[in-house]
Amino acid sequence: MTPAEPHVQLVRDATFARLDTTGGITGVRGTAPDGVFARDGRHLSRWQLTVDGSHPTVLVPASREDDHAASCVLIPKGTRDAPPAYTVFRRQSVAAGEFTEHLRLVNNRPDAVTARLELTVDCDFADLFELRADGRDYSKPDGGREVRTAPEGLVYDYRRADWHARTVLTCQPAPAGIAAAPDAGATARTLAWELALAEHGEAELHLAVRTDPSPSPSTRAARRTAPEAADDLARACERGLADIDLLTIAVEGVDGEQVRVPAAGIPWFLTLFGRDSLLTSYFLLPYRPGTAAATLSALAATQGARYDDFSGEQPGRIVHETRQGELAHFRQVPYGRYYGAVDATPLFLVLLHAHHETTGDPALASRLEQHARRAVDWMLADGGLGEHGYLVYTPDPNGLVNQNWKDSAGAICFTDGTQAKGPIAVCEAQGYAYDALVRTAELSEGVWGDPEYAARLRSAARELRQRFADDFWMPGPGFPALALDGDGRRVDALASDAGHLLWSGILDEDRARRVGRRLLEPDFFSGWAIRTLAAGQHPYHPLSYHRGSAWPHDNALIALGLARHGLHTELRTVTEGLTAAAAHHGHRLPEVLAGYARTTTPTPVPYPHSCSPQAWAAATPLALRTALRGVA
Repeated sequence: MTPAEPHVQLVRDATFARLDTTGGITGVRGTAPDGVFARDGRHLSRWQLTVDGSHPTVLVPASREDDHAASCVLIPKGTRDAPPAYTVFRRQSVAAGEFTEHLRLVNNRPDAVTARLELTVDCDFADLFELRADGRDYSKPDGGREVRTAPEGLVYDYRRADWHARTVLTCQPAPAGIAAAPDAGATARTLAWELALAEHGEAELHLAVRTDPSPSPSTRAARRTAPEAADDLARACERGLADIDLLTIAVEGVDGEQVRVPAAGIPWFLTLFGRDSLLTSYFLLPYRPGTAAATLSALAATQGARYDDFSGEQPGRIVHETRQGELAHFRQVPYGRYYGAVDATPLFLVLLHAHHETTGDPALASRLEQHARRAVDWMLADGGLGEHGYLVYTPDPNGLVNQNWKDSAGAICFTDGTQAKGPIAVCEAQGYAYDALVRTAELSEGVWGDPEYAARLRSAARELRQRFADDFWMPGPGFPALALDGDGRRVDALASDAGHLLWSGILDEDRARRVGRRLLEPDFFSGWAIRTLAAGQHPYHPLSYHRGSAWPHDNALIALGLARHGLHTELRTVTEGLTAAAAHHGHRLPEVLAGYARTTTPTPVPYPHSCSPQAWAAATPLALRTALRGVA
């Protein structure tokens, strides 16, 4: 944590804590909620320590020892002439469904003293969707919280119909007293201790919080000690791999086995995400092919099997997002298993083939053959290739208005800022579909022994490529349209999505090279990264989520495309910008960067609401390393 950051964040095994500089929790909501979180719920909403009747003075603010533990140094109030009698060394950590705290009190005086500590605790069991600052209000009929005293602490319970959540606090030594704290909330309690400290002596207090439901602990390989990285890209790769380890969670695979997959990011997305997990796994594929195998198995296990308008589930469709919280359980939000993504299904097929291509092992491709065929069926039928000629989506009133990676409202817009109306065919999804058809044809012929199916897929791919060339290319700017709207009009905003077309191979060589060079012109390239929307257009804003910001993973896909088409100068430029941006942030790339030009900002400006760490941003340096292979 840098001095500018008011919070410290800890994460391990699908559990994370967000604490203030004293190690406290206040129960704040909005864009940066604090607390202890597990399985999409907040299990501590207040955790405030007082010493000798007052808030402690911070000698050393909370800072991370590593990614799952932090420490700070506190003292009671004192003066220069009457220095504090003792010092409190506070250490906190998280593990799977656990938050632990160790307080060590050291007497600074040559005589015995008594330290009076009080800890005010509460648990609101808020669902992550409740904590967002988006103006929505979720009713909880018959939901009720209660708290009871236990011999060594407190037990909080929340019940609503068949939903039950619990938080248990255990203290060693047990508190001398527990009292209601109505000013802090109806279920808030204040625990009190009087700890005797001998002259220059010490005392300790151990606190353990356990959550239920609780994430599964993962089996972690011992982290290898590597020599110090030689350059900024290597350091960013090391940091990225460490962040992927932090974000790895245990989920169920296609045959009921436990697999470990990258969750999307903290604080909002510590869960399996179709698109995010697939692209993260693709970026890691040359270095950690097992991650791709685990992700494919987990997504095959959640592949759509029926029609459900609320969640967007359709047979063969790959899930966009999974959730385990209360609101998803009661279907107050559609995200328990939400399928509102136009691109996850073709990306599933792309990764399945890429895994076989990289490892040379046909076992996974054979095991998931029927899942792959169902994914192709979805693209040709419900996905829209058969009826519309393209993969399309219709805005979902219950979920996402836009269902590509730029999924914020208004992201798929014309140059005047007007949002396109559906069914919408975004350009990059057509590239993914083309690549998926070509790659699945190779699996069909080489692994499944079905050349007739392969021939049909290749024919469909050729036809899609030709349609795309005719319908999406805008002769005036010499650039692909961002999308086609429901009336077949070209959505003419100049957007970074076009760079994905270099990666997927749907553009011919001449157009691909024209697009690649165009993306490095100053209105697109900020000096740090390629912007989502070229500056100078009416909807451009450097702090817009998808209309002017710059996303590392977006740039990673573009970089792979630049390498594919031999645009090595442009590739080096993108790599240098991203690597320099990472170096300014401890070699960790945030999820999103603001679109400000490097010439006007000496350091890159993170987007205010970025997830960090975030999986596909963490994997971006590995994709850059792959893209640079063979480049002199």
